[in-house]
Amino acid sequence: MSGVPELVTLHVWRIGRAALPGALARMAAHPARLRRTTGVRFGKLLGTGTGTGFGPGDADLTRWAALAVWDRAADAAGFDASPVGRSWARIARSSVRVDLRPLTSRGEWSGRRPFGEPSGGRVAGPVLALTRARLRARRAATFWRAVPPVAAALHAAPGLLARFGVGEAPLGWQGTVSVWRDPADLVAFAYRHPEHRAAITRTPTEGWYAEELFARFEVRDVVGDRAVLGWVADGDAATAKDGRA
Repeated sequence: MSGVPELVTLHVWRIGRAALPGALARMAAHPARLRRTTGVRFGKLLGTGTGTGFGPGDADLTRWAALAVWDRAADAAGFDASPVGRSWARIARSSVRVDLRPLTSRGEWSGRRPFGEPSGGRVAGPVLALTRARLRARRAATFWRAVPPVAAALHAAPGLLARFGVGEAPLGWQGTVSVWRDPADLVAFAYRHPEHRAAITRTPTEGWYAEELFARFEVRDVVGDRAVLGWVADGDAATAKDGRA
C-alpha cells in the first residue's frame, strides 16, 4: 500500500445492551465484508472502551466502531448503503461519522501503512490522534501498570474534546482515539505533559509493543450524534465523560 488516502472515516455506533449478541455476531462476520466494500483499501472493526485501562473491565459493550480508508472520497458516500453500514444501522440507537484527512502517520497496522506517508499541513481546527499497538504478551503487565497515570492526565488535558479506547480484541490489540480542539493542545499534551513524556521515554526500553502506529488527522466533518464520542462542546476536559449509556 502506498500513497496518502483521500479520506479516512471513523464510524461509531451506540447500541442497547439487548443488541450485544447481534454486535458480537457482526464483529465476527463483518471484517471481510468491510474490506470488500467498494473503495475501501484498509478497514478495521473495533470494540471500544473508556481508555482508562485497556483490560476487559475497560470495555464498553454498548459502543462499537469501524475505521475505513478510502482512495476516493466519493466512494465513502456509499458506506451507509453498504452491507456493513446497513447492518449496524439496524441495531444502533445512535451513531456518528468522523471524516478525516491524514496529517502524519508513523508505524504499521497489521503489517501495512494504511495512511501512507502524509506530509502534514497547517490545520486551524480540531485534530484527531489515533494510537494503535499490539502488545508483547510478556510485557503486557508492565504496560497495564503504566496506563492509569497517563489516562488520568489525558482526562484532564486542556483542549480535549473526546477520547476513548479502541481494540481489535479484548486483550493485547488496543489503541486510543482522542480529538483535540486544535493541534497546539495535542502537541502540548503529547510532548510536554510529564506523565505522557515519561511513557514515551519508557517505550523503547520496555519493549511493550510488537507493532505500533501513531497517526494524526485533520477533522474535516462530524456527522451524527457527537455524544457517541463523548464529545465535550467547549473542550473543557475536566468535565469530559466517556459517553457511556
